[in-house]
Amino acid sequence: MQNHTDTIAAIITPPGRGGVGIIRLSGKTLKPFFVPLLGVKPTARKATLTPFLDLDHQEIDRGLVLYFPAPGSFTGEETMELHAHGSPVVLDQLMSRIIDLGARQARPGEFSERAFLNGKLDLAQAEAIADLIDATTLQAARGAVRTLKGDFSKRINALMENLTKLRVYIEASIDFPEEEVDFLSDGKVESDLQTIIAQTRDILKNTGQGVLLKEGMSVAIAGKPNAGKSSLLNALAEYDRAIVTDVPGTTRDVLIEQINVDGLIVHIIDTAGLRESEDSVEREGIRRAWQQISEADRVLWVVDSSIESISNSKEEWPEYRQRFPERKNVTTILNKIDLNESNDWSDDKNGDVIHVSTLTGQGLDNLKAHLKTIAGYSGEGEGVYMARRRHLSALGDALDCVVRARLHLIAATSAGELVAEELRQAQQQLGLITGAFSSDELLGEIFSSFCIGK
Repeated sequence: MQNHTDTIAAIITPPGRGGVGIIRLSGKTLKPFFVPLLGVKPTARKATLTPFLDLDHQEIDRGLVLYFPAPGSFTGEETMELHAHGSPVVLDQLMSRIIDLGARQARPGEFSERAFLNGKLDLAQAEAIADLIDATTLQAARGAVRTLKGDFSKRINALMENLTKLRVYIEASIDFPEEEVDFLSDGKVESDLQTIIAQTRDILKNTGQGVLLKEGMSVAIAGKPNAGKSSLLNALAEYDRAIVTDVPGTTRDVLIEQINVDGLIVHIIDTAGLRESEDSVEREGIRRAWQQISEADRVLWVVDSSIESISNSKEEWPEYRQRFPERKNVTTILNKIDLNESNDWSDDKNGDVIHVSTLTGQGLDNLKAHLKTIAGYSGEGEGVYMARRRHLSALGDALDCVVRARLHLIAATSAGELVAEELRQAQQQLGLITGAFSSDELLGEIFSSFCIGK
């Protein structure tokens, strides 16, 4: 972790020309900047029109200044914003002047990092700022706002409080063994552990929805050449993303398109047709196709129903399926049903079957609904907040600790120390989410992914 006592500054508006450009400063004291830069001390929490001065007291620009004394600011430090005209030349001059007066360029995410370190928000809330900026759907934006408001953290803190109360109760039985009441065998600990397990599982379920809001699901389109894979990509993307021809092997590289299915981000991956080939370029495309099949969350296996006989398809199906990674989820897409309505794929036992026509659009709504179902996506909902995969991992580890604590209790009512230790470790895992227990390396990794100015 770097120095957090100096003054930092950054342009917080996007690069390029604009109507307004904003520079933010934050530090323990901004007094050295008032008179040299503004000519006067600004009034707290009041937008004031003022000149911005250079070293010779010449105006660089004229604009609004907003000053927030500590601790009533975003960072908890003295904070000031200069609202100037959005000229890169003007903003560069102002930044040079501010740095000459003793500030330094802020690192990515450093304003949010200082807000976290000064107790203005916890780690999950800080991450929600970046997630709100990066949100690509209305549902994701609303989920990020809920996390920023503290909805997620409140549930984690309530769980932490329940763990603390139970630990105190258990440790009392360890510290006062002469008491006549056997704390561990009176049924309260068992009941509380079951309650905490149920509470953790409920939060885990909601957090999974939050991760879906943020990351979405990856889906690889696979199949033999000319089955209609690229046409399916174009139909889902609703524009001509991939080149489509009658020539087998047209697609030789991986194409990725992001679509929004009622708030669920789906990363659709078009791949080369799978077959034996002597062409070195096509072979490389097929190798990449298998790589995408291996890494994707789901595979859409596309079959051309207009030319492929049922018997041949089912004979070749095991040949391809045995190369799929174990437990890979596969949905069969029976394409071109506008040319062939008769088929006997409904009894396919290898995966779900969706009938579509990329030409007429028939079945595409069913496919989108199917994607939401297999992802486990339940939509926005009142309780869905934005979350990250690390939150999911920490909650899963915490749940494992509490489950082990219950097993220790069942195995031996005298295992108070073991139960208490498992609960302590569960608290540590939950603390990683809010930042109550976080290493400098974790904080550095999280905040370095933010944009400059946040």
